[in-house]
Order: sequence, then structure tokens, then C-alpha cells
Amino acid sequence: MFIATLTARHLDPAAAEALRNAWGGGVLQWLSPDEAAEFELAEVPSTFRNTWRDLQSLQIDLNIQPADNRRKKMLLADMDSTMIQQECIDELAEEAGVGERVKEITARAMNGELDFDGALTERVGLLKGLPESVIQRVIDTRITLMPGGPELIATMKANGAYCALVSGGFTAFTAKIAATLSFDENRANTLMAGNGTLTGEVGRPILGREAKVQALEEITARLGITEADVIAVGDGANDLGMLGRAGTGVALHAKPAVAAQCEIRVNHGDLTSLLYLQGYSRTDFVTT
Repeated sequence: MFIATLTARHLDPAAAEALRNAWGGGVLQWLSPDEAAEFELAEVPSTFRNTWRDLQSLQIDLNIQPADNRRKKMLLADMDSTMIQQECIDELAEEAGVGERVKEITARAMNGELDFDGALTERVGLLKGLPESVIQRVIDTRITLMPGGPELIATMKANGAYCALVSGGFTAFTAKIAATLSFDENRANTLMAGNGTLTGEVGRPILGREAKVQALEEITARLGITEADVIAVGDGANDLGMLGRAGTGVALHAKPAVAAQCEIRVNHGDLTSLLYLQGYSRTDFVTT
């Protein structure tokens, strides 16, 4: 058995019902009025891909997944452009006056066009000499949470799930975001500093794609759960490893080359879409 989930900022009830009828699905269940609905399917329809593309033009996300084990015991989340709306290194680069150069490298790295480790090393090198105090200023003035993040974490934790933040960004940022959203743990890279300024170096080993997979393996083993019990979310090429291994890997507003390699995609909704994918209704949400 499978579940088809429809999410949108404004989900047309007639469109949802028409799709259910066309596919011969089960009863349409509304998880949130005019925002999220789901129905059962005996199998994945052969027209799924074409239908998905048609609905994207209407800003509706459609995902199909097995009905079993949808509600996960662990969340593994990327930070930059996932739990926050920015790329922290790009914001630091703006302060250093090298914003455009760094943004270009970031975009190419996240789309899988550049080696992550090399791209990170090059970008951090451009921050050399920046006062260390700029990190806190960026956190205070430039970083904003992705909509739906607080509800996602609070609701999953209230239902017994473990939440881990794993980022190719930096510990100064993950520590703040993890504390703000009440993640259980966080892992990231370390910006090296001396005498109050950034040295232009990043601590080794660099946390990239393989380190995120390692986090998935280590944390699930420690918790005594399986990778099938995990929902992972990210947007960049360095997230593909963990997205492919997790029971549910969600590409959130992902780069084109990343989205093309993922089965579950959220292009129009916010982070609460991850709750709808697990079968939570709006009335189940925990707010902070």
C-alpha cells in the first residue's frame, strides 16, 4: 500500500479530489484545510511523473511513498538553505566584501559541479583576516529560520523522535540554530581563528557528504534504530548520500541536479511538509 500526499500553500480541494478519482485512490483525508491532503493507493500510478510535472506548474507538491513506517523516529537535517534561509558562508563573505565570488562557488558546489572539500577550502580562504566578532553579528542580523522549522522539531520531539543537525557549514552557526530549535545534537565544520581574526582555514577533517552519511550510521546505531526509521532533509549535493540512505529522504527547495536524484521533493511548501509526509495533521502540530 502507498500514500499519495499533496501539499501547497493553497491546495485546491477540487484538484485534490480529481486526482484521487483519476487514480482510483482511497478516501481523501485532509491533514490541513486547503493546504495538505492524502489518500491511499494500491500501487504507484504509471502517470505519476507526468502528473507531478503538471501539478508543479500549479505550485502543488505531490509525493508517493510506502504506507508502512511513515512516522519516523529520527530527523537528520542539513542547516544552510534548509533549517535556515541563508548559506552562512555567503553571509560571512558579504561582510568580507567577497560576497559575489563566494556565492558563485557555493551555488556550483551545492549543485554538484565542484568538489565540496575544495570549494569549502577556497571559500574559507577568502575570509582570511575577517574579525571573529563578525560571526556573531551575522548570526544576529542576517540569519533567519526556515518557515515550519520550529513546528517540525517540536512536533517530532513531542512524539519521541531524535533530531540531529548535520551541516557542511560551521559550528558557530549550528550551535546557535540547534539551541534555538532544540535539536538533540549538531555536527559541522570549525572555522579556525587566531588573535581575534579568521585564519582562512577550516578544521580537519572537513564534514561533507560522507560525514553526513557517517552521522546517519553512528546516530542510528547509538539509538538502536534503523536507517529506515529516519527522515532526512537537505538541498545540496553534499546531502545526497544521507538522503539516499534514510528511510525518507526529502529534497527541500533543492538545487536542480539534487532534486533530479531524489524521489521525495518539496519545492513549494515549507518544513511542515515533512510532518504531512509522515501523516501528521495540522491539529497534531506542537508550537513553541
